Amino acid sequence: MNISQLETLITISKTKSFRKAGELLNLTQPAVSAQIKSLEDEFKTVLIDRNQPVTLTDRGQVFLERAERILDITEELKQKLSDMEHTPQGHIVLGTTTSIAIQILPRILSYFQDQFPLIKTTIQSMPSSLIYQNVEQGLVDIGIGYLIENNPNVLSSVLYYDIFELVVSPQHPLADKRTPSLDSLRDVPLIMLSPDTVGRRFVDEVFKKHQMEPNIVMELSSSEEVKRMVEINLGAAIISRQSILRELRQGSLKVVPIPELEVTHPVGVIYKSSRYINSAMQQFLGDLKGMPETNFIGSE
Repeated sequence: MNISQLETLITISKTKSFRKAGELLNLTQPAVSAQIKSLEDEFKTVLIDRNQPVTLTDRGQVFLERAERILDITEELKQKLSDMEHTPQGHIVLGTTTSIAIQILPRILSYFQDQFPLIKTTIQSMPSSLIYQNVEQGLVDIGIGYLIENNPNVLSSVLYYDIFELVVSPQHPLADKRTPSLDSLRDVPLIMLSPDTVGRRFVDEVFKKHQMEPNIVMELSSSEEVKRMVEINLGAAIISRQSILRELRQGSLKVVPIPELEVTHPVGVIYKSSRYINSAMQQFLGDLKGMPETNFIGSE
């Protein structure tokens, strides 16, 4: 059974003629007859009394009611799909770090949901190292994090560049140092991100390159936790500059410039290359990629 056969049956019920139905549907009379015969064979029943004028049998009447409902549903579906082209809708699961979820996403999502209220988002926080894995396994639709892998199954696009900074409380001995060296951190108590984070991996590489053993007194899973510990002067930390913008304005943290840490790290959008991109994801990805970098690295 196909939609064309149902349309033919409905048209015959209205015109009471195979010939007139064919003219309206731009079909030959034999094609009309073949379509009805195919329906009758499939359902093993007679749908049309072919005496003149042509009428539907009692079974044909029952069939007609369902056929009209099917065509109504089909038309509704076509309209729904058409609407999605003009007004994207759907559900997106985002995977990102806690820091990005707090500092970056509110600005993006407030704009996006104002423009496209029919698109709903769910945010799952995770280390950047897990974002690629979750995107590849289809556990999240779109990831936003540090671009740290060359994975053939994953596509990515840079949104902005971040940098990791040494931060301390204003009461810390390093707070007033103008040009400290990395070596000056040798005995400084450090509050570090957990080893599965990009920031921690970068810091470990820097210390290893300079043959230093950092004095790690605490390890925490997110920048938010690290900041709170640094604010009460339990140690210094090396974390994303984007994650400390508010605290720098408030004066609860200070940046201590260390030249060896001044390396930019790309942050971007990550999605599976083989995945079907629905209208919601298309719109979200398009808007993200089209945003200027200042939308991500602004002061708030």
